[in-house]
Amino acid sequence: MARNDLVKHIWAGIFSIIGVIVVCGSIFFIGYQKGFSQPQFEVVVLFDKVGGLMEGSAVRLSGVNVGTTKSIDFLDEEVMERGVKVTLTILKRYEKQLRQATQISIQTEGVLGARYVEIGRNSGDEPIDIREPVIGEPMLDVYDLAAIIENTASSFEETTKGINAMMVELKYISRKTKRLLDRIEQRVIDGNLIKVF
Repeated sequence: MARNDLVKHIWAGIFSIIGVIVVCGSIFFIGYQKGFSQPQFEVVVLFDKVGGLMEGSAVRLSGVNVGTTKSIDFLDEEVMERGVKVTLTILKRYEKQLRQATQISIQTEGVLGARYVEIGRNSGDEPIDIREPVIGEPMLDVYDLAAIIENTASSFEETTKGINAMMVELKYISRKTKRLLDRIEQRVIDGNLIKVF
């Protein structure tokens, strides 16, 4: 019986070791897929405001997840009206594409979704230098958007008033023209067209 217990303990030990190896391998594989064990580098971006961006938020390059937001800190002194320093951790394999980028901005997923950092390109702009702190694009806030919409609505209202005034004038001119044409027609019928003028 003792020998039988020993065999059971040996098999239990073997299965335990195999289980630990499978769990560790899975963790390593998932970590590698998520980029935790891949080489990375950091980029510092300066923003005027971050509007709810959080540490761990996604960093996307033309819509592709390429890293995460490592830290968000305040600067002691503003640089070009930017007072917030955001450190991004980017996967090394995307360094070439990042060096061709021209702008870094904070975007929102959907209308009220989470914030993330978007790295993109504008044709004709100079590529950013990722060795120095990068100046991020000013963030368009909901309040800024509301002000833009309000200004646009005011412009439309002014345009509508102008069109309405023009329509009133056109109506007046149309009535006067009709009366004149009616007179001319009547004079032609009467045979004394010369007297109209």
